Amino acid sequence: MSGRYDEHDHEHYERPRRRTRPRTKDRPTYDDAVDGVVVTVDRGRFTLLVDGTTVMAMKSRPLGRKGVVVGDRVRVVGDTSGADGSLARIVEVVERTTTLRRTADDDDPVERVIVSNADQLVVVTALADPEPRPRLIDRALVAAYDAGMSPLLCLTKADLADPETLLSTYRSLGVPWVVTQLKGPGGGDVEELRARLRGRTSVLVGHSGVGKSTLVNALVPTARRDVGVVNAVTGRGRHTSTSAYLLALPDDEGWIIDTPGIRSFGLAHVQPEDLIGAFPDLEEMTEDCPRGCTHGTEEPECGLDEAVAAGEADTDRVQSFRRLLAARSVDEY
Repeated sequence: MSGRYDEHDHEHYERPRRRTRPRTKDRPTYDDAVDGVVVTVDRGRFTLLVDGTTVMAMKSRPLGRKGVVVGDRVRVVGDTSGADGSLARIVEVVERTTTLRRTADDDDPVERVIVSNADQLVVVTALADPEPRPRLIDRALVAAYDAGMSPLLCLTKADLADPETLLSTYRSLGVPWVVTQLKGPGGGDVEELRARLRGRTSVLVGHSGVGKSTLVNALVPTARRDVGVVNAVTGRGRHTSTSAYLLALPDDEGWIIDTPGIRSFGLAHVQPEDLIGAFPDLEEMTEDCPRGCTHGTEEPECGLDEAVAAGEADTDRVQSFRRLLAARSVDEY
């Protein structure tokens, strides 16, 4: 018996096709779209600033899986009045100038964009209570260099410990720093930090309990960010910020982005050649390195070692760079 169907079998006939509207290549031009910037993201809803008005929006379907993050400059259509219950649509994400990225851990191939279009990464760390975590600081610096952002080290709680102990580790890298001493809910003197932020869009990152929210409230009194305390047993802070938030500094002096406290900073996306590119003086010394050289401590015939031996490179700077390089694969806890 043949296994084939003949022309009288019902499977021979085509099944009725679902009636759908034929697709068209014509797409809306959105000539009436207006510019906005993403302030925060919450469960698929986006808070935007459009001509100084706070507007709620959703992402339009044509954007598909394209992510929209805090700091994105977007094009918006629909109701941009900001009235209660109004909802606009984001139809375009303008090309980003920078993207600060991280992975969940070092074997995670999926990159996550934290914020976009920022030009300065402020690594906030307490000098005590909780204790500094240099490996996490190193990783944040690596992410800043990879993103093409300028780093700034902000040391808080200077009344509890001498900042020189930590600063000596980063001085050879040329990382600028500022020390703050904030007391009370209103914070203290932040004028030096404010000067470093003026005219820039800065992202504040750090682990919980280091005083980010206190800094933000001192810089932007109207922010009213929740301030947490450090657990006396674990030495860890409580997450008080649950999502990144863009805030304007007073008198149009710039923007800051407050981010939730981080406990890990995966760098699976960062390659050695990307990191060395952030140090032009060291990069030129690696031109004759063997192919595939990562410029790490164990690499044979690395140009950095030859430059140090010849007195052409600062030993501390090379060691500090290699510490950052090693931070890509070392647990930061």
